[in-house]
Amino acid sequence: QVAYLLGSTEAEARRSRLEAGVRPTFKTVDTCGAEFAAETPYYYETYEDEDEVRPGRRPRVVILGSGPNRIGQGIEFDYCCVHASIALRDAGYETVMVNCNPETVSTDYDTSDRLYFEPIVEESVLDVVAAEEAAGGGGVLGVIVALGGQTPLKLADRLPEHLVLGTSPSSIDTAEDRERWSALCGRLEIPQPAGGTARSLAEALAVVERIGYPALVRPSYVLGGRAMEIVYDDEGLKLAFESLSLGAEGALASERPILIDRFLEDAIEVDVDAVRDRTGEVLIGAVMEHVEEAGVHSGDSACVIPPPTLRSETVALIEEHTRAIADALDVRGPINVQYAVKQGQVFVIEANPRASRTLPFVAKATGVPLGKVAARLLVGATLSELREEGLLELEGRHLDPGHVAVKEAVLPFDRFPGVDSLLGPEMRSTGEVMGIDRTFGLAFAKSQIAAGNRLPTEGTVFLSLADRDKQAGVEVARAFVALGLSIAATAGTAAVLEANGIQVDTVVAKMFEPREAGEVDAVELISGGKVRLVVNTPRGRGPRADGAHIRQAASASRVSCLTTVAAARAAAAGVADWGRLTLEVRALQEFHER
Repeated sequence: QVAYLLGSTEAEARRSRLEAGVRPTFKTVDTCGAEFAAETPYYYETYEDEDEVRPGRRPRVVILGSGPNRIGQGIEFDYCCVHASIALRDAGYETVMVNCNPETVSTDYDTSDRLYFEPIVEESVLDVVAAEEAAGGGGVLGVIVALGGQTPLKLADRLPEHLVLGTSPSSIDTAEDRERWSALCGRLEIPQPAGGTARSLAEALAVVERIGYPALVRPSYVLGGRAMEIVYDDEGLKLAFESLSLGAEGALASERPILIDRFLEDAIEVDVDAVRDRTGEVLIGAVMEHVEEAGVHSGDSACVIPPPTLRSETVALIEEHTRAIADALDVRGPINVQYAVKQGQVFVIEANPRASRTLPFVAKATGVPLGKVAARLLVGATLSELREEGLLELEGRHLDPGHVAVKEAVLPFDRFPGVDSLLGPEMRSTGEVMGIDRTFGLAFAKSQIAAGNRLPTEGTVFLSLADRDKQAGVEVARAFVALGLSIAATAGTAAVLEANGIQVDTVVAKMFEPREAGEVDAVELISGGKVRLVVNTPRGRGPRADGAHIRQAASASRVSCLTTVAAARAAAAGVADWGRLTLEVRALQEFHER
């Protein structure tokens, strides 16, 4: 703030402060209320005369948490930080946690050897490092920026390079910078969706003229898909740029250009979590297939281990690309790579040389403690050494062929009446759950139960599908009818279903238009308790009058609403397996020990 007011930089302001002898101290919060000596006090920064940081005993590793929980960055990254603290403490290091959120496990005062309750900003982190260096006991080995999400990762190039443990700041920037990333993929001969960068609306229009619509518009260095938009025409592109704070001359307020990619409709999205050690060995934690097609943010999409529809050759190619990317970036520690598979062709979307929000799911589903492994690799251990220690004793064990794990997002729409439940490229979920069983259908059904989404075993399913989804919806409707469910649909969807031999029991009237006597519209049907599941797939940007009202009615009536055909297909599989197989509790250990 001082630098901003003086028209200077943070580095210059800090340097002037230190030259003037204005240095912070750290005071203790006594976790034992002064009744007896506290073994686990924690610290806060202030400006005073006496510093209360106790002397160090062993070399220390500073772990940067994710800061305040918010959409896109939350408990999954806290999981990674906590497991890192446990693993590094077991390996003989003192662990120093820096985080400022009282609602996380990483800020429990006994999770790490030392806790600094400070914001994840450059000045605070450097002050903590200086205090720990002064505490002796072997000093600070380095700072981990790769486990707390995007907030600490942004600090990589603002900290002294020798302090950043794991992947170098330059490699992190290569993955984030569009031009450097595209050049790297070109050298590796890994296909990408056509795209470009723009700093103004005019430049953006030139990009889409070359690559065509639909296009995905997104800023750099963001987490949770913040401010991402899928646009289908010039008007949508203009609206997207307006939301990105255009200046007076039509230029972006952001220092970095906006990324514009050709959006691959009807593609399967795939996530890969992996780790790489300093010798170059790469361990693939899991290849996860998303239930929803590309275009729904990975944090809002259900995903499955192992991939249920991908061919083995496709999975092998994805793993090969992941190893090549990790090698090219000289990754030391975790990496997450996202792909889109369309008509059998694999396109890489992006790579993040850090832990991802799916890493805890991978660890629980496979039994490999990937968070702990990543932490040890960040401080220089090798995968071979971890195998000898037994930390990777489950790695390489073939999971039972019937072992399927599904991660599902928990969405908050029932808490916010009137908010549209349409899923898209910007993350909106506030949590996640997991289902595990011997078939995809049972595992998916369990994940829906855990997320509070009730799958219908009787009653009516209401379908309102965008034109591009109508043919795919035929298969879904036929599956629901085979399960004994009746179908209600809007006129356009009903016409396609009936043309394909599917009986539609109720055709609803168009909202806000004249209707015949006895006709009801979708909102009346849903609000009247006559629908057990809604499948509504709008297209494009902004509310579509009927679609927005349909989704709001479903939310208000606590009726599960699916906004992609892929999710509806998975729901039908879940209901089918639930009906023919026994749904029972199974322990994770049962699958891990097979």
